[in-house]
Amino acid sequence: MPVIETQSLTKCYGSRVGVSDLSIEVGEGSIYGFLGPNGSGKTTTIRVLMGLMKGSEGAARIFGRDCWKASAVVKAEIGYMPGDVRLYPWLTCRNAAAIFGGARRRDLRAAFAECAEQLYLDPELPVRKMSRGTRQKLGLVLALAHKPRLLILDEPTASLDPIIQRILYDHLRAAAGEGRTVFLSSHTLSEVEELCERVAILRQGKLVAQDTIENLRRRALRSVTIRWGEGFDAAALQEPRGLTVSEKTSSLWRGTQTGSADELLAWLTGKPVADLIIEKPDLSEVFHGFYREEP
Repeated sequence: MPVIETQSLTKCYGSRVGVSDLSIEVGEGSIYGFLGPNGSGKTTTIRVLMGLMKGSEGAARIFGRDCWKASAVVKAEIGYMPGDVRLYPWLTCRNAAAIFGGARRRDLRAAFAECAEQLYLDPELPVRKMSRGTRQKLGLVLALAHKPRLLILDEPTASLDPIIQRILYDHLRAAAGEGRTVFLSSHTLSEVEELCERVAILRQGKLVAQDTIENLRRRALRSVTIRWGEGFDAAALQEPRGLTVSEKTSSLWRGTQTGSADELLAWLTGKPVADLIIEKPDLSEVFHGFYREEP
C-alpha cells in the first residue's frame, strides 16, 4: 500500500483550476520530490493531502485513509511544515514542546531539546525575536521532533544557511533509513537530485512527469570533447548511437551524449584518442525542459 496516493485528484477555486487529474504514488521509506514552478499546483496538492481543503474530484489517501474524511487520524502520523511558516509571536521551542506534546499526548520535551540543539536553535528565543531562517528552524523542530511516519515539507530549506541545510539532509536520510517517508516540495534542483529517489513534476496544475532520478539522469545530456591522436583523420567516422557531434574535424569532436558513458567508451576502444572529456549530465536542463511550455 502506498503511503501517499492520489487518483485523478482535481481541485478548483471557482473557475480556476489549482490541480487537475493528478495521480501519484509515494512508497514507504522513500524521499519523494515534488517539483514545479510557482503556481504549478504543489501547495494546493499539499493542502489537500493535509486535509486543509477538500478536493473537487478524485481521491487523496495517506496510509490508505481518505485525507479529508480521516484528517484527524492521518495528521497524527504526519510531520508538516508549510512553505510560509507562521507561528505565535510568544512561542519558543521550549513551550512549543509542552503545547505540541500535550496535543499529541506524548512527552516531547527531550526530543524537542535534542532537535533544537542539532539545528543550533536557542530553545528560549521567542518567535517575535527570530529571523526568518530561525523561524524556519523552529518549524522544522515542530515537524521532525516526534519522528512521524510521514514528513510533508514545503520548501523546507528556503531560508536556511548551507550548514543547517546539510544537517536537515542528514535528518531526512536517517528518517528514510528508518522506514519513514519524506514528501519534499522544493525549487532547489540540486537538493532534489541529491536526496530524492523519485520525483513528480507539475506544470500549470498537471502532472508532466513522474519518474526516478536515475531514469531522468539517463535522459540528461553530457558534454563530450574528443581529441584524436596526431595523424588520425576522424572526420569520416560515423558517430556512435547517443552521441550528437556539433563540431567535427579530423582532430577534434565536440558534442553531447545521452545514455550510458560506458557505450561511448566501448566505441572508442582501440581508436587513437589523445584526450577525452565527459562532463556530468546536466539534470537541471531536464527539469527545466518539463517546466517550459510546449511549443
